[in-house]
Amino acid sequence: MNKPRIAVTMGDPAGIGPEICLDLLADSEITNFCTPIIFGDYSVLELCARQTAKTTQLKKVSLENLSSTDSPSVLDHGLINLEKFKPGSCDQTSGKATYEYVTRAIDACIGKQVDAVTTCPANKEALQLAGVKHPGHTEIFAERTGTNKFCMAFISKKISCSLATVHVGYSEVPAQLSTERIYDVIDLTRNTHRQLLGREPRIAVCGLNPHAGENGIFGNGEEESIILPAIRKVQREGGDLEGPLPADTAFTELRLRSTDAFVCMYHDQALIPVKALAFDEAVNVTLGLPIVRTSVDHGTALDIAWQGKANPESLKAAVRLAASMSIGN
Repeated sequence: MNKPRIAVTMGDPAGIGPEICLDLLADSEITNFCTPIIFGDYSVLELCARQTAKTTQLKKVSLENLSSTDSPSVLDHGLINLEKFKPGSCDQTSGKATYEYVTRAIDACIGKQVDAVTTCPANKEALQLAGVKHPGHTEIFAERTGTNKFCMAFISKKISCSLATVHVGYSEVPAQLSTERIYDVIDLTRNTHRQLLGREPRIAVCGLNPHAGENGIFGNGEEESIILPAIRKVQREGGDLEGPLPADTAFTELRLRSTDAFVCMYHDQALIPVKALAFDEAVNVTLGLPIVRTSVDHGTALDIAWQGKANPESLKAAVRLAASMSIGN
């Protein structure tokens, strides 16, 4: 069987994306399992390799030969002018390049030229400077693939969490929650983990308010009126669920051992335990897409970019999971 081809977008050129891509290409364990193809700028990767003393040999591939290549390689976009380029900075040009790498990788995956997409981190401010309306990668993938039912999830051996809401302020969260939305996130989580585990997953659903509302004392009854009906609907369909759980006790060691995935109501409810327990190991996965998309679980880290300090393990984990999921599709 041919190794899966994984389009790896370089992310923001001024961030740590280029150097972790170089580390990825140099890892024989990764390249023996799949064929990573970097969607980025060849000249940027070359410059980064020299500046960080990395010795990866870079091979170019053309768009026409993308579907037949079996060698780790770079699809050169030629979007960055090195004379004006400054690593560790935030600007419109890098944001535009980031967006182009991602959209071209999505199109290549839709067109079956690659088997999955893994993304290095984007700088949200740079994307906005470039006129990109989306708050992040997840929304770009959803629009480009015409997907309405999707959610962000973080998957690792230690802990896995799916999010009902993502990049919104806390004051906006309650209005974005509905029984239908929470049901969809549970359903997407259940289907994905059934595929990964080969059995019915055990899912814990967090409440929104402190103490999961304390029977209506805190909040506006979101647990009883919105979250619980979604849980009961999935339970009637055969799902193995518990909740709504108080978030402050949902992630104890005992419950972690008995739970395959958590459904969380807002960004930090999920990301604090994920990053505390599985930083550099968790993989960001967009559930519900018609293509496989994974990502690192960290940002562009402009403060350490191009210094050879970045840890590539999250990218490697994301590529491994993308390859495994694409084989299962």
